[in-house]
Amino acid sequence: MQKPGLPEGTRDFGPEQSRRRAYIFETVRTVFIKYGFQPLETPAMENLSTLTGKYGEEGDQLLFKILNNGDFLKNADPDILTTKNSARLVPEISKRGLRYDLTVPFARFVVMNRHALTFPFKRYQIQPVWRADRPQKGRYREFYQCDADVIGSESLQYEAELVQIYDEAFAKLHIPVQIKINNRKALFGIAEAAGITDRFTDMTVAIDKLDKIGMDGVRRELTDRGIPAAATELLEKILSAPSINALRPVFAASETGLKGLEELDRVFRFLEKLPLQNDLVFDITLARGLSYYTGCIFEVVAKGVSMGSIGGGGRYADLTGVFGMPGLSGVGISFGADRIYDVLEALACFPKSLTTSVPVLFVALDDATHAYAFECVSRVRAAGIPAELYPEPGKLKKQFEYAAKLNIPLVAIAGETEMQNKTIAVKNQQSGEQRTMALEELMTTLGA
Repeated sequence: MQKPGLPEGTRDFGPEQSRRRAYIFETVRTVFIKYGFQPLETPAMENLSTLTGKYGEEGDQLLFKILNNGDFLKNADPDILTTKNSARLVPEISKRGLRYDLTVPFARFVVMNRHALTFPFKRYQIQPVWRADRPQKGRYREFYQCDADVIGSESLQYEAELVQIYDEAFAKLHIPVQIKINNRKALFGIAEAAGITDRFTDMTVAIDKLDKIGMDGVRRELTDRGIPAAATELLEKILSAPSINALRPVFAASETGLKGLEELDRVFRFLEKLPLQNDLVFDITLARGLSYYTGCIFEVVAKGVSMGSIGGGGRYADLTGVFGMPGLSGVGISFGADRIYDVLEALACFPKSLTTSVPVLFVALDDATHAYAFECVSRVRAAGIPAELYPEPGKLKKQFEYAAKLNIPLVAIAGETEMQNKTIAVKNQQSGEQRTMALEELMTTLGA
């Protein structure tokens, strides 16, 4: 007999976990809708040609490839098979892959539906993504993202709105966070100041790992990528800059770098008179590894929990250009729902009500009272109140144990007297109090 198991980096979610996840999704969805975003869904798999080349060298390596249907080796080049050249073999045996994020599929959707959309187009999307990463705490191979993107406008108003969305959503979830902001143009200014513009991607990939491997690790990685020691030393000094103003002298000869600082100033001016419930901080070390970002970039970290980022995003100037629709700027953010779940669990911030399957369980003693209880539970459900009826009448002990295991707070007992008087005996599982009432009173108690 085969022992059942799960693919590494994936998880099952039981009833209570699923209710908790739904709470996260609905909280974030409510904020998205409040800011005028519209829902969108895209397929789990995309053509590999859609996905590759959009996430940088490391991102491409983390794409899950799907083997072609049928005998996928039938038409493969024998020489490639003999030399075991994976890079050349993949295009011959795999034309599709699981989506790595929701942004690139969104860009593909926009291009394919350009004539039906009104720009700026604001969409939100809550769906799973897949990455062939090494599973560890807070990092999974299958996980959900909650994305909001605006495409078709260069207005920095939208960067400010996305900060507000992060601030409001995490406040509603009762997670204290720090919202970090930087600009890819400012990072290019650093590369110009250090004389390594031809190694810009190498620089950002290394800097993006700063919080994971520390400055010593970044220094080693920069060296491994062929960046001179003098440039690395200057980078280290620049990355310690305490404020936007401190960078202006460094970027005196960098038009792009100064433009990045101006954009950051503009976003802060939008928000300076509006109270935020969480900290918004400029962080010059924030790089975001994805290569399609071109302007402001964001990252969110939870306070008091070691979890890494639980949200991130940024401005992309021409993501749709690779699909034949150039010059369409967009900006978006993502909530990492699975990490948010882990943070809420660590902080014990989930509402206690999420442990309850239904607020009331109806129980009965015999077939006649069971039929009466069925009538009662049906009326309660018709009033829009979740309720359950134990399937077999009989001894109450077993039925009460069932309610206790499911954390159902009220048990409604249908006995012969209750059936004759058209009432119900209701016991509070926590206090032990029991009293008889009309079904209408019970429904009022339950909030009908």
